[in-house]
Amino acid sequence: MSDKKMNTKEFIIEGRNAVIEAFRSGKTIDRLFILDGCQDGPIMTIKREASKHNTLVKYVAKERLDQMSETGKHQGVIAQAAAYEYAEVEDILQAAKDKNEPPFIFLLDNIEDPHNLGAIIRTANLAGAHGVIIPKNRAVGLTATVARTSAGALNYTPVAKVTNLAKTIEDLKKEGLWFVCADMGGTTMYQLDLKGPIGLVIGNEGEGVGRLVKEKCDMIASIPMKGDIDSLNASVAAGVLAYEIVRQRLQ
Repeated sequence: MSDKKMNTKEFIIEGRNAVIEAFRSGKTIDRLFILDGCQDGPIMTIKREASKHNTLVKYVAKERLDQMSETGKHQGVIAQAAAYEYAEVEDILQAAKDKNEPPFIFLLDNIEDPHNLGAIIRTANLAGAHGVIIPKNRAVGLTATVARTSAGALNYTPVAKVTNLAKTIEDLKKEGLWFVCADMGGTTMYQLDLKGPIGLVIGNEGEGVGRLVKEKCDMIASIPMKGDIDSLNASVAAGVLAYEIVRQRLQ
């Protein structure tokens, strides 16, 4: 992929036959946009394929599809394909084992801006994290913009997509991980013990970490702030906290 110009449109598939073929060829489809109210045979086939592959489906007005379309021949359906294949959570744990290191994982609770997601994946790679976990719904996937912003990190840092982030945290606790989430109401990060197997949870750009996910975390870390505005950008907050974890792991 590095030898061709990255373009978001490369990963948009338009038209009924093209979308059906994309599903059947095993291509990872992040989201499917279908004309609201459309129920004919080919669309029902596409919906069955989407259900089989657990693809998020959004029903939208014709104007939305027209805006997204590059060819003008979307036939009431547009699919967004992932720019990279997703890993499994087990792959991330295996990456830590292969390096003989305690697992260090980023978990992102509904990051919606592709530039933020790309920047966080880049930070995860440079901080030595073994992988990134994102939720299936209400969050950006591995789009071309994410791939470009990650500056190549997606080639090395596995990203897994899960249905339920809170349940994934519970499962990873059984593997010995502790979880810390970023929140302004928490304990100053310098006062926390962030060594050992750890998951760093970063919340949505506007609302932060959701209540259900926050309740599963063992620690809540706040970043000391001296300025006049109330919060850091999600990707910057991820970087600051990640490097406090790095500092403690190096000790």
